[in-house]
Amino acid sequence: MKHFLAISDLSSGEVQDLLDLAIKLKQEYFKKGNPPYFKGKVLGMIFQKPSLRTRVSFDMAMRHCGGDALYLSPNEIGLGKREAIGDIARVLAGYVHALMARVFDHAHVLELAKWSEIPVVNGLSDYNHPCQGMADAMTIQEKFGKAKGLNVSYVGDANNVAVSLMHISAKLGWNFTIANPEGYDLNAKAVGVAKDISEETGSKLTFLRDPHEAVRGAHVIYTDTWTSMGQEEETAKREKVFPPYQVNAKLVGEADKDVIVMHCLPAHRNHELTDDVADGPHSAIFPQAHNRLHAQKAILARLFGVG
Repeated sequence: MKHFLAISDLSSGEVQDLLDLAIKLKQEYFKKGNPPYFKGKVLGMIFQKPSLRTRVSFDMAMRHCGGDALYLSPNEIGLGKREAIGDIARVLAGYVHALMARVFDHAHVLELAKWSEIPVVNGLSDYNHPCQGMADAMTIQEKFGKAKGLNVSYVGDANNVAVSLMHISAKLGWNFTIANPEGYDLNAKAVGVAKDISEETGSKLTFLRDPHEAVRGAHVIYTDTWTSMGQEEETAKREKVFPPYQVNAKLVGEADKDVIVMHCLPAHRNHELTDDVADGPHSAIFPQAHNRLHAQKAILARLFGVG
C-alpha cells in the first residue's frame, strides 16, 4: 500500500487486514502501550478544513507509537494557490516521512499523491472520508464480529462520509441502505464503484427516500450533519428539507433490537440526531470517535511497513 486515498483502492482482504491490525493495536495500547513502531518518523498534517478528531487522533497515533506529527495550517500551505501542489509534495517529501491532507477538493489530495515520494493519507475530501470509514467498520466489527450480511443503514445527507461507509460495507459483504431526500443523492461515480464491489462480495445496495423503510432490520443506523463545511450558504434550505430524516427514538425503535447508532461528529444535536439517542443505550458515537486513533495507527503502520 503506497497511499491511503480511498477504501475502494483496497481489496476486501486488505481492508480486513487493516481492521484486524487496528483492533490488535488498540488492545496492545490498553494492555501495555504500543511499542515505538514509528520511532524516527514524522507525519506532516496539511489542513484546509478545521478538525478536532482528525488532528488529535493522527497526532496521538504518531506519539503513541514513538513518532511525531507536524501541523500545517491553511495559511502556511495554501494548496494550489500560493504554491503548486506538485511542488509542495516534493518539498515536504524531503522533510517528513508521510503526509496526511484534509482538503476541500478531492483533486488536491490526488495531486499530492501523484507527485509525492512518501505516503499520502486522505484525511477527508469532498468526495470521501476513508479514515472515518475504517474507524466505522472497526466499531461495527467490535460489536457484531466479522459476520457478513449485516444491515448498515445511512439516513440523511448523502455526503463524503456516506461514500466511504458504502464502499467499506460493500468490501466487507454488508448490506448498505441509504435514505436521503431527492436532490441530495450519492455521487454517481461512487455508486458505480460500490456496485462493482458488491458484485464481487455479494453485498446488497439499496437507495431509498423513506428513512423508516431504510432502518427496518438495521444493525447500524448512521447519520451525519445536514450541512457540511463549505455548504453554509445552504443551511436554511437544508433545515427545511431534512427534518423527516432525523434519527430519533421512534426511528431507532423500528430497527433491530441490538442496533447501534453512529455519527462521525461533530453533531448538531436535536437536528440530525436527538439527545436521547446520542446519549442513549444504542449510541456508539464516542467509541466510534475514539477508534479513529487506532484505525489510523493501523493505516500508518502499513504505510510505514511496520507493526
